[in-house]
Parts: sequence; structure tokens; C-alpha cells
Amino acid sequence: MTTFWIFIALVVLIGLIMIWVPHFRQQKLLQAEESGVRRQTNLELFAERISILEKELQDQLLDQVEFEALKKELEINLLQDMSQKGDDSLDVEIKSKTALWPAFMTLCLLAVSGYLYQHLGAYNELANPPQASNPHQGMDPAQIMSQRVQMMETKVQAQPDDSQAWFSLGHAYISANQYDKAIGAFDKVMELVGTQAELLGPKATALYYKANQQMSPAIQAVIDQSLALDPQDPSTLLLVGMDAFFTADYKKAINAWQMILDSDRDDVDRTALMNAIESANMRLNEGSAMPNGESTQKPAVTSNANTVTIEISIAPELADKVADTDTVFIFARATQGPKVPLAATKISASCLPVTVTLDDSTSMGGDVKLSSVGEVEIIAVLSKNGSVKPQSGDLKGNIKAVKVGGNATLTLDTLVQ
Repeated sequence: MTTFWIFIALVVLIGLIMIWVPHFRQQKLLQAEESGVRRQTNLELFAERISILEKELQDQLLDQVEFEALKKELEINLLQDMSQKGDDSLDVEIKSKTALWPAFMTLCLLAVSGYLYQHLGAYNELANPPQASNPHQGMDPAQIMSQRVQMMETKVQAQPDDSQAWFSLGHAYISANQYDKAIGAFDKVMELVGTQAELLGPKATALYYKANQQMSPAIQAVIDQSLALDPQDPSTLLLVGMDAFFTADYKKAINAWQMILDSDRDDVDRTALMNAIESANMRLNEGSAMPNGESTQKPAVTSNANTVTIEISIAPELADKVADTDTVFIFARATQGPKVPLAATKISASCLPVTVTLDDSTSMGGDVKLSSVGEVEIIAVLSKNGSVKPQSGDLKGNIKAVKVGGNATLTLDTLVQ
């Protein structure tokens, strides 16, 4: 800011110099011209008088002594006139310009400059400098993701043969829950570079999410094809482990994730994988119990910024469908982005009604935790056969959205057909 005002002062100073320097220079020229006119007039008068005296001497109207005396007197008068600053007897008068005009121009310069700067320049920005802000300020996660997808779509439209751009767009589509477009993007990459395991894995993941996290023969075929090309492909093994975890096949999940760790790849989140394996081991060792496991007592409702407390009960009309040997799975997943469970637990149906708390300690081991999102969807499944995937005869209930740090009540009120 200081540098800017110094620059402004220099510009104004240059403008004032351009106004006032010519004025003072003109004044000096006028004074010099006036002095020259007086000098020339005195010399002409002196020459004229001398010529008159010489004529009178020639006509013998004056003798030589009188001529010399009068000439001497004229010379003395000439010297006196030349030494004087002014001569009021002169008819020639040169009027100098006053400082009124340059003063008026100075005021106009300052006024016009100030007006133009205030109305056309950046006066408001300098007087009130804008604060640095987040380019996504005021946007929710869905809007941010939509903007990101649009930017990537623009890029692939401009460069339709850029396989890396298509690959990134496919992952962005998965994050935006646009699974059909994601599948199409990965197919496009395989058209450009050929069929590879690192492309089949993400495609299988998109198919899996599209099927509401239900494994199907078609999805399994893509997984088998990927593992045949690369038995240690991280994206495929992550999907295998996640599906095994959801079906309570913790040993299979551990084996899949451990294969990624043993592959010494540097493009995976090793910390997240180790946390996932630890979580699976904990569930494997606990048998039917999971965090917040079976309890015949209803714990007190607690809440903090990084937990979600859910009170779970059975709809009265479905109470006769519940057996004490049934298992209730409860998990939370983000309302925006990939529908990956962030936290999960299970309890015995004999504990119902019950209040459970989901937090980072019940994390599924991924790189996104419950505390990292602002809102989650809660899903509960009362399973007859111990599988987290709803099957015929199971009961379901869900809460579309609950703030992390809040409490909610969930009722198992839907009979799966």
C-alpha cells in the first residue's frame, strides 16, 4: 500500500512540474525580453541625440567644446538608464502572465484524478482489501464434487484421447455416485490403453456400488478377470476385502488386505489398510460381539462432536418376527460421496431396545472416518442368518440423515421380501 501511494505522489508531482515549470520559464523569458527592449530603446535614443549634436556641430551651431560636453552628458545618461531596472518613460510595456492559470490547472488535475480514481479505479479495494477466502466457500460437498466433475468432463471433451483424464473422471463419477458414467469412463480408458487389472478393479467397484453393495455373478466375473491379470491389484483386493467384511467373512477380508500390504506397492494407504485389518481381527476374535457389543442394559445417551448416538427399537407390528438369536447390524455412511460405511457395530436382537454409539473407534478402517464428515445416513439390519446384507425375512430401518454429534431414533419397521 505504501509503495502504491508513493507512486501516486510521483505521478501528481510530475503533473505539477509540467504545469509550473513552463510558467516560471515563461516569466524569465518575458523579463529578459523586457530588459532587451529597454536596452535597445536607450541605445536608439542615444544614437539619435548624438546624430543631432553632430549635425549642430557641423552647422556650427555648437563649437567643439560644447559638443564634447553635451556628448559626455548623453553618455552619462545612457549609463544611468542602462543600470536602472525599469524605465517608466518607455512606451513599450510587456505584461507577464499571473500564476492564476497554472494554479487553476493544478486544482483541475487533482480534482479530476481523484474523481476518476474513486469511480473507475480500485479505491474501494485498497480502502477495504478483500480477505482471502476459500474458493468453495458456501458450497456443500455435493456442489464441490459436481464442480470437480464438470471440470474433468470439460477436460476430456477437449482431449478425448487422454486416458489419464478419463481414468480420473471415472473415480470422480464414483465419488459423485454416478456409477453408470463411471463404468463408461473406465470402459473408455480400456478402449484407449487395453484391458488392465488397474482398470477392471475400479470398474468392479462402480458395479458393486451400483448394485447397492451386493455381489453378483457379473461383478465377480470382473473381479476374477482382474485378479487373473494381476493377483495383487490393490483396487480389486480392496473391493474383495470390503465385501468379505460386510458378510462377516473377516478372515477373507484380512487375507485380501494383507496381500496389498505384502505387495510393497507405494500407491496405497498402508496405515488405513493396517487399521482395517486390526478392525477385522478384533471382530474375528470377538465372535458375535463387536464394539458396543451385547448388553442387557440400556446405556445412557451420550453425544459429542465426533459421535452419533442411535436409539434402536422394533416396530410393534413386527415384534413377533424377532428371535433372540437374530443379529442387528448398524452402520453409518456419508450422505455425500461414496456409500462406504464409516463406522459399524452389531448387537444381539435380545438387547432391543438399545442405544448404541458410533464413533471413530467403530471405524471400518478406511481413510475416511466418522469424525471427518458432517452428516451421515444410519442403516440397521436385523439378520436371521448373520449376514449384513438384507435377505428375505430380515428387518430393516434407516435414518436418511443425522448430524455427526447428534442423537436419533431408528425403528426397524421394514420387512425384507
